[in-house]
Amino acid sequence: MKTFEGKLTVNSQERIAIVVSRFNEIFTSKLKEAAVDCYIKHGADEAQIDVYWVPGCFEIPLTLQGLAETGRYSAMVALGAVIRGATPHFDYVSSEVSKGVSKVSLESKTPIGFGILTCNNLEQALERSGSKAGNKGWEAALATIEHSNIMAQIKENS
Repeated sequence: MKTFEGKLTVNSQERIAIVVSRFNEIFTSKLKEAAVDCYIKHGADEAQIDVYWVPGCFEIPLTLQGLAETGRYSAMVALGAVIRGATPHFDYVSSEVSKGVSKVSLESKTPIGFGILTCNNLEQALERSGSKAGNKGWEAALATIEHSNIMAQIKENS
């Protein structure tokens, strides 16, 4: 029996793209800082990381798709914050961004960390962007490090 596990180290040849929503920047900037910090603490150099700011979460999937088509990136991270309001807008945006990120990852065969906060209120967003519930930007980046390593092993063993 063979067991495959992803290592938590960034290969020096890898390039990483972080796509961040400017909407709700009070939260998304903290997600971005944590994601960058995670990559650096796991062996990446800042020169390996490119950050792309987009207007809102709805623009994230198309940006990821464009980046995937370049073939430059071994991993990408989607960071944003959708906070429930008085209208159904939250439901539409959170659903479409989730589907879009998943679709890009599957079609491009590129690991994409999902760091999109989908929160009922500002307090939940604050908790998930660096307070009580940790930082989902860090967690999304860490997931891509492991997933990238697993994908490399799949390619090596095919």
